[in-house]
Parts: sequence; structure tokens; C-alpha cells
Amino acid sequence: MIKRRSSRRLQIGRLFIGGLEPIAVQSMCNTDTRNIEQTVKQINCLEKAGCEIIRVAVPDLKAAKCLGVIKRSINLPLVADIHFSHELALEAINQGVDKIRINPGNIGSETKVKQVAEAARAKNIPIRVGINSGSLEKSILAKHNHQATAAAMVESALKHIQLLEKFDFDQIVVSLKASDLHRTAEAYSLLAEQVDYPFHIGVTEAGPGLKGTVWSTLGIGFLLQQGLGDTVRVSLTDDPIAEVKTAWEILKALDLRKRGVTITSCPTCGRTEIDLISLVKQAEEALADVDKDIHVAIMGCLVNGPGEAREADLAVIGGRGQGLILRRGQIVKRVQESDLIKVLVDEVKRYQ
Repeated sequence: MIKRRSSRRLQIGRLFIGGLEPIAVQSMCNTDTRNIEQTVKQINCLEKAGCEIIRVAVPDLKAAKCLGVIKRSINLPLVADIHFSHELALEAINQGVDKIRINPGNIGSETKVKQVAEAARAKNIPIRVGINSGSLEKSILAKHNHQATAAAMVESALKHIQLLEKFDFDQIVVSLKASDLHRTAEAYSLLAEQVDYPFHIGVTEAGPGLKGTVWSTLGIGFLLQQGLGDTVRVSLTDDPIAEVKTAWEILKALDLRKRGVTITSCPTCGRTEIDLISLVKQAEEALADVDKDIHVAIMGCLVNGPGEAREADLAVIGGRGQGLILRRGQIVKRVQESDLIKVLVDEVKRYQ
């Protein structure tokens, strides 16, 4: 059983994070925020995939002025990603976003930070202090032998947190992201000893496809096992929907959240006498939008099949050109291979 760190509880739109609230899945649009129609379309697709918080880039004032329309067109809490400009942060807040992500150290003087903190406090929205190992302050890097160490990242985070606290602002979320797993994990662990603010976790610049998925799963999984993390984003060089799906699989694997059908299947071997790989891919696609917490096992032969079938709600055990459909370990029917997916989907839809 994972014992989660008890962070302070904050509200982002209609969603609560921190405390012992469920760990929320977040992603970021890769659309041009100034293209409102395209951005809203992507957000709605991400919501359907399971995204619970969405962030958009705000590169200029035109993008900032689009945020209000986007916000009114979606259901998810909207986070504005701001760099270098306190004017953009103020406009985003004025447009009604639910949270802003800034690095207080790169938006100018303390007076400018104070203005943003006061505006956020007036609208009762959190600020995420986003620390990235690739953009630490030169003065902090100099103290750490010009290395973006975990300690340097934490020092930067504490500096920005204390600046916001100086202006009586404490609705803070923190992220400490590096592109390698050990530094990321060490930084979060160090900061957890010093503050109780909610953590947004992830491995930045994890990369494409397989590499990005593996690195993110290892890094995020380790942090979650340590009880660290209140919101999570899997950063992939891919369609953002892949980020959301991967995040949910991580949470499901650790039994931290449940969502949709969970499929287990064997890796295939020389005993397999059906096209198991194709069947599993078809099942994934056919069951992707089924909103039931059901465990489905799809097995290729009788060696491990019966054991997996006993543990699953529904199961397929393959044979020579056919398969058995089982419900809670009991055989329901024998089906030809060509009909297996259709029958399985029907069983899932009927399952209570």
C-alpha cells in the first residue's frame, strides 16, 4: 500500500488537488493557442481520453486574449503557461484561467511578481512554480559548480516559493523537472522535506515513443511509489493523447486510480495457435472508450490461460482457430477466432 505525502489541498476550477485527493492527469496542447477552434477541439479529445487538467502555451498577447473564449468552450480546468512576461500572466488571469504556470524568476522585478500574486489571489487561482533543470538562474548555477544539480533545482524552487509567500500568496503548486530520472527523483524528495505544497510531477523532455514512455514510467512510477505527486504529466514527443493514456496506465498499474477496461495478455510463444497480437490490438481499440472498471485477460493457450482467467472479470483463452470466453473463471461459450472480439465486446457491455 502506497502511503501518500499529505500536501495542502488546492482548487483548480472545479477540481481539487493535493491533500489526499486523487492524483490528477494533466497534459498540454500542442496547438497554436491563437487558433481557438483547433485548440478547443484538441482539448475535448483529450478530455475524452481521460485528461483532467489542460495547459496551453501563451507566447504573446494575442494568445492570452484567446484564453477566455477557450475557457468558456471547454469543461477542463485551464492552465496558462507563461514565460518572461508578467503582462501575459495578468491578462491570462483576467481572461479567467484556472491556474497559471510561471517561473517567478524570469518575469522581471519583485514588483511584477507582486502584481501577479495579487491578481491570482484576487481570483483565487493557484500558481505553479515550474522549475526546469535547463533554465536555472546563473547565480544559483554558480554556487553549484555550474551544474544543474537536484540541490540547485530545490534552491531555485525555494527562492521562488519564498518570493510568492513574501506577497502573502500560498496557493502554490511546484514542479521540479529534469530530463534524467535520478535528478528528478532526488529533487522532489529533497523539496518534500521542506514544503507541503502540492507537487506536479513528470520527467521533462523524456523523448519520443518507446524511450519517452519508458523513462516517464520509471521516473513517475518511482515518485508515486514514494508517495510524491498530486498531478502528473507524461511528457512525450507525440500526440498528447498518448501522454494521457500512458499516465492512466501508470496510475492503474500502481492501483492509485481506476479507469476503463484493463487488458492483460500473454507475450505469445510457439504454443500460440491464434493470431493473439492482432486480437489484443483489436480489443484495445474496441474497448478504448468503454467506461467500466473491468479486468479482461486475453491469453494464447491453456498453459497460463486458466490461471489468468480466474483472476479476470472476463477472459479469452485461445486455441486452434478458436477461443473460449470465460466470465469470472467460468466458461461461457466457445467462439471461432473471427468472432472473438465481437463476442468479447458484447460480453463487456453486458457485464455488471
